[in-house]
Amino acid sequence: MDALDAGLAPGEAATHFRVSVRTIYRWLARHRRGEALADRPRAGRPPRLGPERFDELRALVGAHPDATLPEHVARLEASTGIRFSPSHLSRLLGRLDLPLKKSR
Repeated sequence: MDALDAGLAPGEAATHFRVSVRTIYRWLARHRRGEALADRPRAGRPPRLGPERFDELRALVGAHPDATLPEHVARLEASTGIRFSPSHLSRLLGRLDLPLKKSR
């Protein structure tokens, strides 16, 4: 909204923020009504292992860098009580930039 208040045209703002012009006008309408422009709550179940526990997962993987995925699954379940499949844990570790590379 600051960009538009500073005189940027809606079309230019849309290009700058990589959204449609219609989205810019929707945001303007919400802003004028006093509504927040933050993301609205999303449907779905909360994650079993939320961001507040990612440091714990990083420490677990860092303490055992040569462990296999099934070994990490077992350690994670023992320390947190949360069970993941190896494929799910692999995707989660990938999102956290924690690749499982074994040393040779």
